[in-house]
Amino acid sequence: MQRPELHQHIITTAGHLFYTQGYNSTGINEIIEKTGIAKATLYSHFKSKEDICIAYLEQRQSVFMERLKSYVKERAKGKNQLLAIFDLLRDLYLEENFYGCWCLKTLGELSADHQKIFDVIQKQKKELLLFIGEVVGDNISNLSKAETEKISSGIYLLYESAITESYLFKNDWPIFMAKSIAPNFFSEMVEE
Repeated sequence: MQRPELHQHIITTAGHLFYTQGYNSTGINEIIEKTGIAKATLYSHFKSKEDICIAYLEQRQSVFMERLKSYVKERAKGKNQLLAIFDLLRDLYLEENFYGCWCLKTLGELSADHQKIFDVIQKQKKELLLFIGEVVGDNISNLSKAETEKISSGIYLLYESAITESYLFKNDWPIFMAKSIAPNFFSEMVEE
């Protein structure tokens, strides 16, 4: 394997382990075993498990945001774009190996000495919140900054709740419930 492919292989393999069994439950030796590489090779790509986790979180966020932007763009303006995040979540739920939000799973395992990972997760959640704000601004005209923040924050919190609860209950009813509640934040401002 070429160096970039091997680098990606490490991220993908370790990421799968972090997502399915947890950050703390995944050891460096298991990552080495599952990737089929030597310890020295792993450490030539990443200085620590924390660095592998950060690379994994960044990769997941990048793929997710691109997919979300595509979902929004493919839908008609108005309510459909504002609710696209819930359609994406339903599709994610239906895919094999749904374990909820990769950020929140990792966050729940962090101790105070994992500030770098915490900062990455916080940055990713802010990125999502800002994107939802852009979608709100693109679909509802003449909103104040406070109104935009109220609507986008409401959609964001419903999404975050839905992703966690759908994993907890192993059911998609929280996604449908969140999608049905979300229009309460904007229904009078958007044409159907």
